[in-house]
Amino acid sequence: MSWAEKAADRSPVVRRTRSRSMQQASLILDAAHRLVLQKGDAFTTQELVKEAGVALQTFYRYFASKDQLLLAVFAEMIAVACVRSAEVAADLPDPIARLRYFITSTLGSLDAEGHDAATARFIVSTHWRLQQNFPEEMAEAVRPFATLLLGEIQKGIAAGQLRPADPERAAWFINELIRSVYHHYAYAAVRPATLADDLWAFCLTALGGA
Repeated sequence: MSWAEKAADRSPVVRRTRSRSMQQASLILDAAHRLVLQKGDAFTTQELVKEAGVALQTFYRYFASKDQLLLAVFAEMIAVACVRSAEVAADLPDPIARLRYFITSTLGSLDAEGHDAATARFIVSTHWRLQQNFPEEMAEAVRPFATLLLGEIQKGIAAGQLRPADPERAAWFINELIRSVYHHYAYAAVRPATLADDLWAFCLTALGGA
């Protein structure tokens, strides 16, 4: 289910007005995405409902708080990024090449501009606060990237290219490591020129690759 569908399902009148509920939830989420690109998470609920063109009570029908809305935006950004990465990597020749792309391109987004840069800043600045308030939901929100990694790890094992002791745990640890490195260097004035290659070499060794 999309976040718009999940939000709509929270409405007490969803059985009678599901189509309208979906439309309203989508309007709120779309407005939140636009404001995040402009202001990060520093927008007010009043600004949000004005941008979405809905009443304040309509917002609270779907989201108990602004943080719950930000959680939905965060999750959608991760999901969309994973779909795009999978599409780009689809033509790469083998699971090792695809894994390398997934890992190194994530750090490459630190140098992004425009909307991609705004997205990166939002993810970094908002992640840990949401993690404190919604640990289970955040674990689910970041799961798509670990799943993306796991799929290629399993293919690498099948091809005899990788030998991790526990593929699922390996995917989880690599996901956490990438995020930690990403957050560390997101606002750093200087980054090592070989950062992405160094991270890839470490992950490949951890997976038992050559």
